Amino acid sequence: MRFRLRLEWALVTLGLGGCAVGPDYHHPPPPNVSLTPLPLPAATRPAGGVAQRFVTGGDIAGDWWTLYRSPALNALISGALRDNPSLAAAQATLWQAEENLRAAAGGFLPSLALSAGAQRDKPSAAGLAAFGGGGAADIPAYTLYNASLSVSYAPDEFGGQRRQIESLAAQSEYQRWQLEAAYLTLTANIVTAAVNEASLAGQIAATEAVIAAEERLLAILTRQVSLGGAAAAQALQQQAVLAQQQAALPPLRAQLARARDQLAAYAGQYPGAFQDQAFSLEDLALPAEIPVSLPSSIVAQRPDIAAAAAQLHEASANLGVADANLLPQITLSAQLGHESLTTSTLFTPQTLLWTLVAGLTQPLFEGGQLTAQRQAALAALRAAGAQYQATVIAAFQNVADALAVLQEDAAALEAADLARQAAARSLGVTEAQYRLGGQSFTAVLTAETSYENAVMAAVRARAARLADTAALYQALGGGWWHRRDVASACCGVIP
Repeated sequence: MRFRLRLEWALVTLGLGGCAVGPDYHHPPPPNVSLTPLPLPAATRPAGGVAQRFVTGGDIAGDWWTLYRSPALNALISGALRDNPSLAAAQATLWQAEENLRAAAGGFLPSLALSAGAQRDKPSAAGLAAFGGGGAADIPAYTLYNASLSVSYAPDEFGGQRRQIESLAAQSEYQRWQLEAAYLTLTANIVTAAVNEASLAGQIAATEAVIAAEERLLAILTRQVSLGGAAAAQALQQQAVLAQQQAALPPLRAQLARARDQLAAYAGQYPGAFQDQAFSLEDLALPAEIPVSLPSSIVAQRPDIAAAAAQLHEASANLGVADANLLPQITLSAQLGHESLTTSTLFTPQTLLWTLVAGLTQPLFEGGQLTAQRQAALAALRAAGAQYQATVIAAFQNVADALAVLQEDAAALEAADLARQAAARSLGVTEAQYRLGGQSFTAVLTAETSYENAVMAAVRARAARLADTAALYQALGGGWWHRRDVASACCGVIP
């Protein structure tokens, strides 16, 4: 027993003490650049009564969607994080990668196997005659009992196995960031879909109001034509205007139905069973303070950048594996056991047997296979490096776009509100003049139609501001570092 323990310890020490060939991975440094071409203002325009203030270096809450102050939205996202099947698949994929890493890490220790058996034999006459023995009847059938403990180990002298474990660890890390990206994408998509549903509901209400006004105007013109007070062409023209407004309504309703079905899918439910509350713009508050991460923080916060870094790490480790495959491979094995014709004498000193085997294999000619594999691994490393750089550039573009769009959204909403207010005043003046006989009822309905169209434009502008705020939170990483709702099968095994 003492011999076996010393042998195992020697094998482990030999394997862990060697160097690892191939490049050592170093995380690329963050770019030293600004987020936007021009300095970011302190706040957006105070459109809709709210000026969104940019807080440079501000932290992002893990549940950032609660800033919209909508209990229905919070409940919907909570249920989606629990029931969405895509998240469940991403979580299971992470567990698979972690368990593969755990399994591979077991290769650093010797492999032990205990075996026992009984074998019944009867020599043949030909076999005995070949060795000068008598007939087969001279030796009766016998039973051979054996029990043995075998040890096998492949010392990782050049670090090929360690690089393989490093590659699997990088794969596990990649799946971890893929899961975080799935969480972030799902929550941002739900907020955007809820805003879209609210916007469509508001547009439908405004369109219906416009149609009602156009119908009243058409009724007035029809009566005037019948009385000879208006030309028939005016009524026909109004019919065309009314038909155009009516034609705009079915597409909006179809979009609303699709938005509702999309919310059901995000929630992990079938459309027919989805009974959550419908959203309106009045249910959603606009976050007033917007955290803007520092450029160096964005690289650490974005799951897609972290996933690209994990792929770069994996490619670096795979190059080390390819380098190790060109070097000698050492194998060690030992067997200690007993063999006897009876169970009573199986474990006596006379039945002891043992074997020690050491092997060394150096590839000499593989038809260029190993060299080509190394060149392929080197090309993969270069590709992963370029892909990482492209991901970082795209991420900074994403953030810059979101910041610029938020400022323009505020300007657009401010203009839409001014237009709505002007249309409301025009409608009020026209109605007052109509009551005094200074305007026709047709002018009143025209002013009412202009007002409803201005309301629809304001609805779209307000919805765009809400949705683009969610897009900025997504672009900044979504505060995943404050959440603890991503389960992990193991803590990672990296020797």
